[in-house]
This record gives sequence, structure tokens and C-alpha cells, in this order.
Amino acid sequence: MIIRTLEVKDAEAYRALMLEAYGAYPQAFTSSVAERAAMPSSWWEKRLESPLDRLLGAYVDDELAGIVGLAFEPREKARHKVTLFGMYVSDAHQQQGLGRQLVEAALTEARQHPRLKVIQLTVTAGNDAAFALYRRCGFIQYGLEPLAVRVGVDYFDKIHMWRELTAS
Repeated sequence: MIIRTLEVKDAEAYRALMLEAYGAYPQAFTSSVAERAAMPSSWWEKRLESPLDRLLGAYVDDELAGIVGLAFEPREKARHKVTLFGMYVSDAHQQQGLGRQLVEAALTEARQHPRLKVIQLTVTAGNDAAFALYRRCGFIQYGLEPLAVRVGVDYFDKIHMWRELTAS
């Protein structure tokens, strides 16, 4: 298994894995399958080229098995913060420690940027496995956003978490 920064050449695999994620766990993501499936290939490529996003992929036997992203804040007064987003490990590779490795890789990447002091994320309330993973990685809850995501007729709350980016 190798974790590396995704490049434009990875756009098709990235798109396929994220569409799988949106379909498997619609309550976990703000985007929907229909919304993202409609995006042209160029949108996915631009996402991988954006200086404001860093996407890391976990490859197992040349297959993209997991992903996590970092969104850098463009506004001057908030450039000390980064948001972890789009965390997903395919069903075939869950329960193998891959999620923890992806979060740790994101933390390592964030620490490479001296201006960054805080990393934050949201996790869907009730996703106990993800919440526990983030806690093990040093994140703490600081808030709850009620009715954050609507899937069909159901609403889901989002837990807001953060941690300082101290040296490892």
C-alpha cells in the first residue's frame, strides 16, 4: 500500500471512488452522486490541480482504495486553518487500518505548511467508526450543526472537530 498526492492522471480513478462514496454513504457527504456524476472530466482534473486542495490517495495493488483531502483557506485572516474533507475507504479495504493511515498522512502533509496551526473537519453524527477514528487521531469535538445535510426526507447533523497541528 502506498499513499501519495493525486495527480491529473488519477482523475478517472478519483472520480470513480468518490462517486462510489457518495452512493454508499450519502449522509456523509454534502455532494450527491447525481450532482458530481454530471461534472465533466475537466472538473475532476481541475480539482486535482487546484492550489487550494491537496488530495491524497491510498493505492493497494495499483487500485485507488482510499482518499482524503485537505482544503486550504484562501482568505488572509484564516490561512492558518485547513479542512480535512472527502475521507473515504472502499468497502473492500475497510477494517485494515487504511483510514488511520490516510488521516495520519493528511496530518503529515498539513504540518509541511508552517503557516497552518489548525486542522478541522466535520463528521456525520451517528458515524461512530469515523468519529472514533478522528478522536484516536487527536481531534476533539467543538460543535454540532443540526440538520446539516438532507438526504431524501431525512436530515443529518454534523459534528465539528478540530485539532492543533503540533509537531508529530
